[in-house]
Amino acid sequence: MNFADFNFIAVLIAALATFILGGVWYSPLMFKNAWLDGCGLTDIDLQNAAMGKVFTIAFILSLLAAFIFALFLGPRPELGFAVGAGFAAGLGWVATSFGISYVFEQRPLKLFLVNAGYHTVQFTLMGLILGLWH
Repeated sequence: MNFADFNFIAVLIAALATFILGGVWYSPLMFKNAWLDGCGLTDIDLQNAAMGKVFTIAFILSLLAAFIFALFLGPRPELGFAVGAGFAAGLGWVATSFGISYVFEQRPLKLFLVNAGYHTVQFTLMGLILGLWH
């Protein structure tokens, strides 16, 4: 890949968008309570966490995921391919990998659905942004 053709702004926007999506997805507006219950955490656990560190690491990982996904898609992906590949990556790779771990760890189905759903939407959104920005 020629890095002159690589759109680093699109990667940054994709990472930022999915980071914001995570904030909404795991908020009280959507799945916070189901997620906390599935993890065995409480609001007090969240209050005691070093949230600055958590958010910083989460954003860096979102940026890395967007960068690697952009490399996978190539410099000018077609929109349909990018969105479809994002959905397939989220559901077919991330969610199924979580599923394997969750079965062995005997984690609740509810937690799997919340986390797998987020990552499916996350990669689909990344694909949309990277596909639109070619």
